[in-house]
Amino acid sequence: MEATDAADQIVETKENGADKFKSRAAMVIGFMAMLLAITSLGGGNVLEDMIAHNIHASDTWAFYQAKTIRQTTVRTAADDLEVELKINPNMAADARQVLETKIDEYRKTAERYDDEPDKADPGNPLKGEGRKQLMARARDFERQREIAQKKDPNFDFAEALFQIAIVLASVAILATSRRILVFALVAGLAATLLMLNGYFLILPNLL
Repeated sequence: MEATDAADQIVETKENGADKFKSRAAMVIGFMAMLLAITSLGGGNVLEDMIAHNIHASDTWAFYQAKTIRQTTVRTAADDLEVELKINPNMAADARQVLETKIDEYRKTAERYDDEPDKADPGNPLKGEGRKQLMARARDFERQREIAQKKDPNFDFAEALFQIAIVLASVAILATSRRILVFALVAGLAATLLMLNGYFLILPNLL
């Protein structure tokens, strides 16, 4: 049942001159319809977060792999130049100086690829372009994705329970049954707890 359907039920109840019980049941329907809308909003946002964090994690790991390849390339180049120096001990001093300078540049570049903090915020491990920072950032995106994954089923079950509760409350009005209304309230309470857990993840392993 949608929120608009619940509103129609309330209007219909009043038009029929419902008694105090039916009026209260209609108010319950309206309140749960509001919570259902809030739950649907939270579920939609969590789904978007899951997709976004998964994309960011994949992109960051791809950047990490590219950085690793570049680091391996410069390290290999430095190793090749060192081998050349060893197999040519009689190399001219100026040529040797050039190769040694190049080796030093390669080694420093490889170190920078491994650890390159952000200049504007060097203390933040999630910022920067080094492999160390990229790995931390990718794992943080994965952590946020896992949090969203834990939140999602709470919203799904809460939404289903709110719909059931609204239907039960509507039946309670038609049957003028307090017992059915109690069932509706219990379902609504369970749905509310799940909705809150979806937003705040008080019990991460509830579902």
